[in-house]
This record gives sequence, C-alpha cells and structure tokens, in this order.
Amino acid sequence: MTQLFTPFRLRDLTVQNRLVVSPMCQYSATDGLANEHHYVHLGRFALGGYGLVMVEATAVVPEGRITHGCLGLWTDAQVAPLARIVDYLHANGAKAGIQIGHAGRKGSSRLPWRGVGTVTPQDMAELGVTPWTTRAPSAIAESDAYAEPAEMTVAEIEALPAAFVAAARRALAAGFDIIEIHAAHGYLINEFLSPIANRRGDAYGGGRENRMRLALAVVERVREVWPAEKPISVRISSVDGHEHGWKIEDSVVLACELKARGVDLIDCSASGFAGSPLKPAPSYLVPLAGRIRQEAGIATMAVGLITTPEAAADAVDSGRADLVAMARQALNDPNFPHHARAALGDGEAWTHWPVQAGYAVKRLQDALMG
Repeated sequence: MTQLFTPFRLRDLTVQNRLVVSPMCQYSATDGLANEHHYVHLGRFALGGYGLVMVEATAVVPEGRITHGCLGLWTDAQVAPLARIVDYLHANGAKAGIQIGHAGRKGSSRLPWRGVGTVTPQDMAELGVTPWTTRAPSAIAESDAYAEPAEMTVAEIEALPAAFVAAARRALAAGFDIIEIHAAHGYLINEFLSPIANRRGDAYGGGRENRMRLALAVVERVREVWPAEKPISVRISSVDGHEHGWKIEDSVVLACELKARGVDLIDCSASGFAGSPLKPAPSYLVPLAGRIRQEAGIATMAVGLITTPEAAADAVDSGRADLVAMARQALNDPNFPHHARAALGDGEAWTHWPVQAGYAVKRLQDALMG
C-alpha cells in the first residue's frame, strides 16, 4: 500500500495525508487583503481532501509584493481575513500554511494575464496602479522586460529580518499551523543566494557563505518567534539551471544550515531566473528532493509537474520526499486526493469526501456500475 495517504508529522503538526497545495499567487488582493476569492479558492482544496493547504506568497512589506494584487502581512488589518480562511480549512480537515516573502527585483510586476515584466504605462492607465522602485542585492534587472532595481544598502538588508518576524507574528495570530519562507523562484532571498543576481562585494555577496547570510538571518529570527511546536518550511530553488548559477550541491549545504537553525522541511522547487535552460517534465524535480533529503537528513516536499496519482505515490514511496505539493494540477482538479485514492485502489474512497458529497459520489459510482 502506498504511504501517500498516511499521516505525517513535523514537530506537533500532523497532516492527514502527504498531499499539499502549493502556494499559488492569485493576484486578486487589494492593499494586500485577502477577500472572498481567496476564501473560495483555498477552501475548495480542503473539501478536495488535501492534507495541507498553503496560502500564496505573502509580502512582508508593501514593496515586497510581486504585483499590486498580491497578499500581504505588513499590517494587523490583514490578519482577520486570513484567519477566516484558516478556520475554514481547519473545520474541513486540512492544516493551514502560509508562505511569506519579498519579491525583490521581480516586484512591481504586471498581472500575468496582461504580460510579463514591470508595470507599463498601459497598466497604469487602465488599472490605476503605480509602479514602485524595486530592491535587490545588485542593480541588475531580471530581464529587458523589468526595470533595473536599486541595490540594497547594508542597513536595508539588516532591517529585512525584522519585517519577516512581524509577518510571522501576524501569521501566528491568524492561526496558521506552518510557515514557509520563500527563498526560491528568483525573488529576493533567492537573488541573494544566487551568483546570477548577487554581484555584491561586501558581507552579503561573493562566496556562498556570504550569499547565504540573509537567508540564514531571516530563518534565525523567525524561529525565535515562531512557536517551538510549530514547523518552519523553506522553499528553495534547488538549482538555477544556469551553468554558473546555484547548484544542487549548494542546496544540500544550505539545507544543512537551515536544519541547524530549526527548519523542519525543505520545499524543493527550481529555477526562477530569466534564460534558465531547465526544461519542465513530469516529476522532473523529484530527484532533487531525494538528494537533499538523503544528504541533508531533512524532510523534503517534492514539486514539479506531479500530475498523476501514481507519480505522487512514487515520490513518497521511493523515499525521495515526505510530502508532495501541486499547484496547476490542484487548479485542474481540486479533488485530486479523492480521485487519487480511488485510482490507487481504495474502494471506499467516497467515504473521504465531505459528508455533503460523499454519499452522492457513491450513488454516482453505483449507477455507473449498473
């Protein structure tokens, strides 16, 4: 039998199964506030049977948003709408997580369905939005589509962990079970980690130890305020994909350092910088999660085009990951866990549906079987 539907524990948190909804930006907030869209979007995954539902990348400061429509946790007013979502997830059997981060040089971006890059004059006219000056480790633009960022001063860098701490306190007030620090996908912390974006010559640039300094400082400070019984996850880009970029060997070292500072889970994604030659394919990142799990001795979460029940089960049963996260597949099938149970041979899968639906699903199955 697959381990996919067995409980998994991190500190005092136990999830009912190994299936997780990845943080997925909805670009639908105003002033960083969650609304009815977020409530329905996230709530459906609890009904669909996922063990853990992660709220999208949530900015620790206003200029840390990816777009004007991204969520935030920089003010107390943003707590209550998120708490309402957490309560609904809990009431329907799922645990609740939130990812906090800073977009860095990829901030002030266009809504993705309008195009790629920094907010344009057309966006300003049609949406009434105003771009802001982004911050990054070095004054290097992500690509020609993005504005050049301002290089952060040492004082700005040293002030950043406090913003993560304040956001973590608010996440705790909202009732989240697990917090994830976003250090992937070419956003600010990932920009510091990678030589692709970090060309500094001070204590935050140069060798790998210096480039890891900000990530480790953020984790240390968050761990101080995040309760000892609650786990911390860090999402990393396991590899940049670029020849002279961040590599899997770097990720193993980082994972060891994060573990030593109280991190419990590494969410193993990849890439995030323009021009990466990395080609997505089914389950293509699972081996990276396996290597980090084995060599760093820390729990991992596998991601990356895991779209079938068999692939999800294999990631866990092969020992390469403890949890399996999905984003686009979850959008495509919010009931994936229920369908996966049936596909993997659980003849009573209908009993795991919400009570309001399970009996009807059973009747549908009986009718189809004649």
